[in-house]
Amino acid sequence: MELILMILGAAIGAVLVAFVIVKFLPLKLRWIPSILLLVLAVYLSIKIYDGIMEPIQFAKEKVEKYAPVIKSLKIIRDAEVKYYEVNGVYTANKDSLINFVSNDSIALTETRTIVEQINKGGGIIVDEEKRVTDTTGYEPVIKYFKNRPYKTMFKVPGVEGKEFEIEVGSLEKIPGLVVSTFRVRTEKAGILKGMNPSLIKQELEVKESNQIKGDYVSVGSLEEISTGGNWPPQYDRKSGAEEE
Repeated sequence: MELILMILGAAIGAVLVAFVIVKFLPLKLRWIPSILLLVLAVYLSIKIYDGIMEPIQFAKEKVEKYAPVIKSLKIIRDAEVKYYEVNGVYTANKDSLINFVSNDSIALTETRTIVEQINKGGGIIVDEEKRVTDTTGYEPVIKYFKNRPYKTMFKVPGVEGKEFEIEVGSLEKIPGLVVSTFRVRTEKAGILKGMNPSLIKQELEVKESNQIKGDYVSVGSLEEISTGGNWPPQYDRKSGAEEE
């Protein structure tokens, strides 16, 4: 809108200058406003170019800013999932989660099917299959976080002194079955601070499926049972090779 108003104002100004030249300026002085109009045309060309390129550059830079943030969210998500496997709940305690990754172990299990003879009474004995899970050993959680900076995973990349917000809750999946939930997030405005305020405002209002919707970059949910992030697939493709 600002660019459109500038172009409109310049066009009106050019018409007025042309009117003044024709009506009032002697022929020998008409080169002066011509030079001024040329300078104005160059200035407007630069502003128009900047106006076109700024959103393009913004789109590129926001991806570069979001990518490391999403990478950290994935580490937190993976730590929470492993914590849930061991404890049956998620945790909002950041120090506990880091300590869990550093020092705890996960049981290795093997599930097999056995046949048991069940006495149904009256001399009737039937064979019934039963699944049995055995613990075959343990492995350290840290094995899953090799070369991943989990000790600093709660610090928001690129935002000085900022840590991710983490919350836990619970939902009744089916009557009588309550399941733990978690959500980790940080504000998009903080990540994009210093960029064009107008474009940041537009970014917070995006609705397209190939964009990060809403005010936050987040993983998990308190409203539904999910460990997914709110970012589109291209961010997973971008960082997949690095995480492997």
